Amino acid sequence: MANAQPHLIVFANEKGGTGKSTTAVHTAIALTTLGHRVGMIDLDPRQRTVTRYMENRAETARRRGIELPAPDFAVLKGDSIDALEAESAAVAAGKDFLIVDTPGRDDAFARHMAARANTLVTPMNDSFVDFDLIGQVDAETFKVRRLSFYSELIFEARKTRAKADGVSIDWVVLRNRVQHHDARNKKRVGDALMELSRRVGFRVIPGLSERVIFRELFPSGLTLLDKGHLGDLGVSHIAARQELREMVSGLALPAHDGAASMDMLGAA
Repeated sequence: MANAQPHLIVFANEKGGTGKSTTAVHTAIALTTLGHRVGMIDLDPRQRTVTRYMENRAETARRRGIELPAPDFAVLKGDSIDALEAESAAVAAGKDFLIVDTPGRDDAFARHMAARANTLVTPMNDSFVDFDLIGQVDAETFKVRRLSFYSELIFEARKTRAKADGVSIDWVVLRNRVQHHDARNKKRVGDALMELSRRVGFRVIPGLSERVIFRELFPSGLTLLDKGHLGDLGVSHIAARQELREMVSGLALPAHDGAASMDMLGAA
């Protein structure tokens, strides 16, 4: 991969609070755990969620005297597209994957990186409040009436990219925080997503449920893949780890020589 560009994975959603940074971090750690060379850029220098997670992880490793797999990461320092390109190139050098976490708002740098992505991941909470970002539904039938601005933006970016260099951006909508007890709402949102996916061309995969464990792990920077350092795992923790494994597998990312297969992720 030394002479090739890394596979660019961009986590983007103009709405905050969708679990975007959490899924980005866990994807990065998962790929690193499997032996991939991973770089990561935090495009939100104000909130710095990814950066803080990685700093916490490094501090835990230092304090406990252990080794924890982690990507090379950087937080955006420049204030121009040229600076972003230079910083991205530095982190991406020699990597298999470059993961970009973007702010939960309209952002010029986020739009730029989304247009360059190989895999564009849009996490959303399983509700019509979040669905409204990508499509508007009829209040009575819950059928999709029209695309929202964000879907149109990504749709046009994909067309432009395909014409420019022949690359097809794999747009993945990630259903986070699915409420298992509200089966009717879950089905309505799912049906609307399937309808819109056929019109716009994105894939829908399951994400991470609303589990306290993901918030509890942030101060230590640990993930559910750090099995030897988490103590005894309860049934809910094991279920959450399986969700993580299925999420990363669902991204359908390319394999690389020397890295373990996705089947090994989180194995016993």
